[in-house]
Amino acid sequence: MRIAVFGAGAVGGYFGGRLAEVGEDVVFIARGEHLTALRERGLRVESVVGDFAVAPAECTEDPTEVGPVDLVIVATKAWQVGEAALAMRPLVDPETTVLPLQNGVEAPDQLAAVLGKGPVVGGLCRIMSFLAAPGLIRHVGAEPVLTFGELDGPETGRCRSLLAVFGSAGGMRAELVPNVQVELWRKLQMMAATSAVGAAARKPLGVLLELPETRRLLKTCMDEVRKVAVARGVELPKEEADRTMAFLDRLPADGVTSLYRDLDAGRPSELEAQLGTVVRLGAEVGVDTAVCATLYATLLPSELAARGEPPATD
Repeated sequence: MRIAVFGAGAVGGYFGGRLAEVGEDVVFIARGEHLTALRERGLRVESVVGDFAVAPAECTEDPTEVGPVDLVIVATKAWQVGEAALAMRPLVDPETTVLPLQNGVEAPDQLAAVLGKGPVVGGLCRIMSFLAAPGLIRHVGAEPVLTFGELDGPETGRCRSLLAVFGSAGGMRAELVPNVQVELWRKLQMMAATSAVGAAARKPLGVLLELPETRRLLKTCMDEVRKVAVARGVELPKEEADRTMAFLDRLPADGVTSLYRDLDAGRPSELEAQLGTVVRLGAEVGVDTAVCATLYATLLPSELAARGEPPATD
């Protein structure tokens, strides 16, 4: 299968690398120092489930050099999806499938607004990884999982084909699900809470889970996300928050989210795609998200500073 990975960082580089490792025809769309490193040394991945390298790695910053592919894995930051959708049009023809892996729940709609609904499926991933240096990805925890499915219908042949391709790769697991909207909101429930509380407290996951006050805060955020999901017609079970807390208890105690890592480094983050989305969509359906809104407001000055945007004044 000819696969383009649009955004070859911590997520795209890992999953695209695993697919290239088993012989899939993968091209990485990257830029800057990371692209230079991929061209010169290939892709290196240090992983808790086994290190590997892809060398040479086919890569470019210009999608027009690639042309239409069978699959585009979209692995940019959530706030980059709109720009990425415009740039990836040379990769997409009527036979192409586009699989977004962003945090949040709005990436499929953003892609469909530019590319049309036909190519786009729903997707998400679970992995704790980061770009340690140009050309080097470090996977530090959590079983790498790709979850995907059609946005508004039953299984299709294209999704079953993807499942077979993903299933052939080592170091990752793939899930084809009947209702990907539930899975998108399930992940948002976890990410919005851990990202917001971790960045506000400036502490890793283990501290948040050990301290009773922050543990309760995590659970309260998750409950607010669930209420928004249900009000929007997504049946996220009430007990999901307890399952998520149990899952978090099994993760490395020193883990931090990408949102925390970005804000701590003064970089733009996914605050809008995570907390901002919960607050905005909650307001649209009349759901009170007071705790998420407070955390969002607490982190917003840092986000605006990272983007070089002055706070609005009355």
